[in-house]
Amino acid sequence: QVQLVESGGGLVQAGESLRLSCAASGSIFSINGMGWYRQAPGKQREQVAVIASGGSTNYADSVKSRFTISRDNAKNTVSLQMNSLQPEDTAVYYCNANGYRRNPFTPFNSWGQGTQVTVSS
Repeated sequence: QVQLVESGGGLVQAGESLRLSCAASGSIFSINGMGWYRQAPGKQREQVAVIASGGSTNYADSVKSRFTISRDNAKNTVSLQMNSLQPEDTAVYYCNANGYRRNPFTPFNSWGQGTQVTVSS
């Protein structure tokens, strides 16, 4: 099993910043993509930002220039720096990672439990 544990959510005012972190643990051989997704009440889960093992990134248009994703391959962690937060960023944020387990060598696609981000106006 590969587990993802998120931290860093909370309640902030519009214009403020938050940093989310996620750590992967378990029988990991390699991690390919890592990313952050979010789900607001009554809406579908959407991709916020993803980062490949080589460092290439992709952002949702709504967060470009405000959010920055980064990862530490040695520590199997991924972070999301969120600046200039707006009320429409309010959602549960989920960490995701995919790659391969060791013993047995099988693929995995794991999700964290989610962390609430609430932005008040």
